[in-house]
Amino acid sequence: MRSLATFVLLAGIASTAAAQSDPAATYTAEARAAAGKFMAQLGGELKKEISSGGPASAISVCKGLAPQIATSLSNQHGWKVSRVSLKPRNPVLGPADAWEQQALLEFDRRAAAGDKPEMLERAEIVEEPQGRYFRYVKALPVQPLCLNCHGAAGDVAPGVKERLSAEYPNDLATGYANGQIRGAISIKRPL
Repeated sequence: MRSLATFVLLAGIASTAAAQSDPAATYTAEARAAAGKFMAQLGGELKKEISSGGPASAISVCKGLAPQIATSLSNQHGWKVSRVSLKPRNPVLGPADAWEQQALLEFDRRAAAGDKPEMLERAEIVEEPQGRYFRYVKALPVQPLCLNCHGAAGDVAPGVKERLSAEYPNDLATGYANGQIRGAISIKRPL
């Protein structure tokens, strides 16, 4: 029994040392935590707003509060935190760059092959013309709640359609089905 406890203790020390010697593993854990915080905050506010004012009123949460959450996390960590998509609702704030597009296309392929959308993520250290960065994306799968605004045209309520047309005249973020990849939380950390 004593040797088992010693083994568990040594294994824990070894994994901690490995994480410390592998900065990408540490960066990934930190990015995963920040993405989780983003999704939890946004999801909680969306549910609260839908319950009090309906889906049309929740549009203001995604339009106003989501960028505030991203800015707050960016300022807190010194990273660029954002939501991106291949079909952005707001083409000014949400288009994916080339690295993010590649990751999102990979997520679509993996989800179609049966991988669980909520488990899809990608992390790597990359060299770009502006410098060296740690890049991370976490898939945002479509949940039943999301279909109120992102579902097929025939499934979105008329009041929601009107509000979306007014708020997002260049909206591309519709036509999704439950479980598809809507986009991703993206983190870009300068190194």
